[in-house]
Formats: sequence, structure tokens, C-alpha cells
Amino acid sequence: MTSKQNIFLCLAILVLFSMLLFILFGDHGFADLNLLKSERNMLIEKNDKLARENLLLYDTINRLETDPVYIENVARQELGMIGKDELILKPRTSTKPQ
Repeated sequence: MTSKQNIFLCLAILVLFSMLLFILFGDHGFADLNLLKSERNMLIEKNDKLARENLLLYDTINRLETDPVYIENVARQELGMIGKDELILKPRTSTKPQ
């Protein structure tokens, strides 16, 4: 091989190596692709979680609009309400000094 061919071969190898590095680590290269894939997967999971939460909220709204037993249960638990004929019994605590 002549020196001209050796120089051309070295330049071709250098250009190919540079292109490989650019493909792997460039602005829109393989590293960015992996980062975007992981971000997409995270957003898909977050979207699924929000969709499930929305369905639960729609179910709760529907039950609050139509189910009197559910409304009574919520009023008892969250507001501490009691029924019309119910009594609240509180046990006495001992006031003796020990």
C-alpha cells in the first residue's frame, strides 16, 4: 500500500469512528433515546395511576349522588354525626390521684 492509501484509510477509519461516537453520544443519539424511553415509561405509569384514581373519584361521586346508605356512612365517619335515636356513651375516667 502506498502512503496515500494509508492516509485515506486512516481518515476513513477516523470518520467512521467519529460517526459512531456521534450516534451514541450526540444530541439525538442512543443515550438520549434511552433517557426518553425511561421518561415515557414513567409518564405511562403516572397516567395509569391517575386514570385509576379518576375512576375511584367518579364512583365516589356517583355513590354520593345516589346511595343514601353511603352518604350516611360518610357523614358518620368524616363528620362524626349520629343517627336520630342514637346515644353516645362516654366511659368515665378515674380522677383518683395515684
